[in-house]
Amino acid sequence: MIELQHLSVGYGTTSVLSDINQSLRSGQMVCLLGANGVGKSTILRTLAGFLPPLSGKVLLEGCDLLSLTISQRSQAVSVVLTERVEVPYMKVTDLVGMGRSPYTGFFGRLSKADKNIVDEAIEMVGITGLAQRTIDTLSDGERQKALLAKALAQQTPVILLDEPTAFLDFHAKVSTLRLMLRLAHETNKTIFLSTHDVEMAIQLSDALWIVQDGAIEAGTTASLTESGRLQHFLQAEGITYDAAERTLKIK
Repeated sequence: MIELQHLSVGYGTTSVLSDINQSLRSGQMVCLLGANGVGKSTILRTLAGFLPPLSGKVLLEGCDLLSLTISQRSQAVSVVLTERVEVPYMKVTDLVGMGRSPYTGFFGRLSKADKNIVDEAIEMVGITGLAQRTIDTLSDGERQKALLAKALAQQTPVILLDEPTAFLDFHAKVSTLRLMLRLAHETNKTIFLSTHDVEMAIQLSDALWIVQDGAIEAGTTASLTESGRLQHFLQAEGITYDAAERTLKIK
């Protein structure tokens, strides 16, 4: 579980969002929604430990994120960023094996147990047949699954993803989000991701965090619809939401 207590995030001395009090629970996939520039990536990078909080705390299972060593943090939180992975000649199994680096020591040699964990992670995301393929030969959807397998091989209770469906076609977007939802439920992990795929997030996530007007509103699709907060967010984007049919309409 992650708990944010009076958290302010930003760069240098410039605050992007302040006094955030929210929590992320185990066994859930939560989608972070908001327009460009509102602070979604800043939140994710702060939770990952890449940026220090300007004030307040990020607690991981009750422990202050800033009190953890890099090694401890890498065994608690894994991160999948937006940037494309372009590594010639690297096989899928080697990329996923990099997820074991927090446990393998200086030389990074994988034990038999490590290799079994890598194989299991590859199987969990459904790309066993691609294990010996090189990364540069994969489609965007296949590459995203390989990166998710790497995060699973890291065996962290928390996985953070920044726009994981950004480069995917429609079918790959749906497949990827459904996979992450299933993994959250089956492995009891906290999976937290930012996305611009609003309709898919509304339909597939356990909960939503909506960033708007300098604040975060969190809840299920149903509770945010009932409170009117979801419609307020969508109207700003020129979209209406039919709760009965669970569909979006562009004005």
